[in-house]
Amino acid sequence: MSTPGDPNVRVTPAVAATGLDQDAVLATENVTKHFGGLTAVDSVDFTVAEGELRCLIGPNGAGKSTLLELITGQLSPTKGHVYFDGIDLTDMPAHERIDAGLSVKFQSPHIYEGLTVAQNLQIPLQRTDCDDIRSATHETLEEIELADRADTPAGDLSHGQQQRLEIGMATTLEPTLMLLDEPVAGMSVEETASVADLIRSLNDDGMAFVVIEHDMEFVRTISDQVTVLNQGSIFRQGPIEEIEADEAVQRIYLGEDA
Repeated sequence: MSTPGDPNVRVTPAVAATGLDQDAVLATENVTKHFGGLTAVDSVDFTVAEGELRCLIGPNGAGKSTLLELITGQLSPTKGHVYFDGIDLTDMPAHERIDAGLSVKFQSPHIYEGLTVAQNLQIPLQRTDCDDIRSATHETLEEIELADRADTPAGDLSHGQQQRLEIGMATTLEPTLMLLDEPVAGMSVEETASVADLIRSLNDDGMAFVVIEHDMEFVRTISDQVTVLNQGSIFRQGPIEEIEADEAVQRIYLGEDA
């Protein structure tokens, strides 16, 4: 069997970018998306390391959600490639990306409101090789702090609880990387803190995250590394302390007095 170090073997770009010998689990290469005459994402090279928790910030229209949809397969790039864990995802259907270890939670909760909390968790578990769905459901309920609401219809949960439930549904698939689009939008301070604790706990267990978020206090709480998008391109990247101290970032994204 050929090995990456074998000079006679042609290593694919996906393996070269995100294979076993690489730190990156996700990499986009020159990813671009045009909508008619509008360039929503412009030649973006974006990487996420294994086990990293990275936040993606920028003003409305910066291309954050479009980039996420290109990674998850909701949109196809005009040009460029998306690599994940040694696989070229560029032309792969969205559902196959989930099977490859990529999970996503969009801003609005996508739950089954007429089913109980426990039943919502059991639906994705049926896609896995889990041999004890009841035990796995209970474990996830404890992790997302909804064990006391197991038999409650999901539609009766608060907004924050519904967001935690959907994150829990995604974690049952044991993804390598989870993408979250504004996970705390519309939440109270207490709900935001609860989601922050959940994300940090999952990250401590080795799950990588990309989190799109406008709430800078939340970003400070969960993330060490931040990528700033501007007009579809990467404007700055670095530790949260450097991003907040950057005068251009303050002026364009955070406000003059940030």
